[in-house]
Amino acid sequence: MNAPISPAQQESAYLAQLGQRVRTWRSGQQVTRKALAAASGVSERYLAQLESGQGNISVLLLRKLAQAMHVSVESLARETPDQDTARQRIALLGLRGAGKSALGARLAAALGVVFVELDSEVEREAGAKLGEVFALYGHEAYRRFERRALERVLRTHESAVIAAGGSLVTDPDTYRLLLDNCHSIWLKAKPEEHMNRVIAQGDMRPFEGRKMQGRSAALDEIRKLLADRDRLYSQAEASIETSGRSLKSTLEELKSKVKP
Repeated sequence: MNAPISPAQQESAYLAQLGQRVRTWRSGQQVTRKALAAASGVSERYLAQLESGQGNISVLLLRKLAQAMHVSVESLARETPDQDTARQRIALLGLRGAGKSALGARLAAALGVVFVELDSEVEREAGAKLGEVFALYGHEAYRRFERRALERVLRTHESAVIAAGGSLVTDPDTYRLLLDNCHSIWLKAKPEEHMNRVIAQGDMRPFEGRKMQGRSAALDEIRKLLADRDRLYSQAEASIETSGRSLKSTLEELKSKVKP
């Protein structure tokens, strides 16, 4: 059973969603922040905080903002995610070697959006390489960095292809945040394919911080990880089998999965 999301996490996600709505409206209407501030009576500085997900807006200020935007307070303040916006972000799930980086970069280029490696954003958040994060701070700290990195990516990018870390699905709160704000696709592959791909890439890091002696032990660990996470990965909206297929063929199917 997933752990309940704390009130503080709910508030953070809600403020990020509210700020995103304001940014999306300004972008669509081609209205500057300065112009919206002047029309609403809400300061430009406060609008900047709101759009970054940091503003704690009062009911009266929200009403002024909605009037200036010519939208209802209800549409601006509703708690349900914006489905159109959520589908503009594509999240690729799966273990290392599933093809998230190779396919994600090509999909982003085809869609004309930014490609985000969430692991790289975790390193940016922590100021250290992933191996150092685990060694210096531990698994729980890594989870906090990962959560903050995802929140920042969601605030910053209204459209993106995001390659999620393989273990993100094991953190209930972070996974729910991703599922609520992205169109999620699980890239599936056989254990042997995962192993062969990471070896071909010269990527000899232990899988998710687990040190393993020899190819046989590593393959057994991959099998176990896939079996343990099948239920979690299956929560994605779509899945694609990548084993035994060319990059081009898989990319074409992936494109078809993200069409409106």
